[in-house]
Amino acid sequence: MAKYVPSPRDWVREQVELYESSGGTKGTTLRDTGLPVIILTHTGSKTGAIRKTPLMRVRDGDSYVLIASQGGAPKDPVWVHNLRVNPDVELRDETVVRPMRVREVKDAAERTRLWALAVAAYPPYADYQARTARQIPVFVAEP
Repeated sequence: MAKYVPSPRDWVREQVELYESSGGTKGTTLRDTGLPVIILTHTGSKTGAIRKTPLMRVRDGDSYVLIASQGGAPKDPVWVHNLRVNPDVELRDETVVRPMRVREVKDAAERTRLWALAVAAYPPYADYQARTARQIPVFVAEP
């Protein structure tokens, strides 16, 4: 059984702990924004450790759109590499926890449609993309 390794970032670790310890009734929004977040549980590509990442909730029917923005940083967040190697994940949306499989969106038309959904859910994504030369990766988590 793989071991859970909490994030080294205080706010991430604290949000995951609050979200999960409350059974998905607390810590379900991004800090002071009031916007909903999900918890993505994934497996480390190098360590095999269990990792948990809060991400903005962007729904597309029964699927979720996962945006690897890292605030417009020049590099992808570490979890991108984890998903590319280990696409089987668990997704917690408030009190509902489901196993899912992720895929990276490569089709331009699909990416454009999903990006628009993401920006509608969390407008700063547009600013993050403008801040970085990399194309921010988009993933879809499907049941």
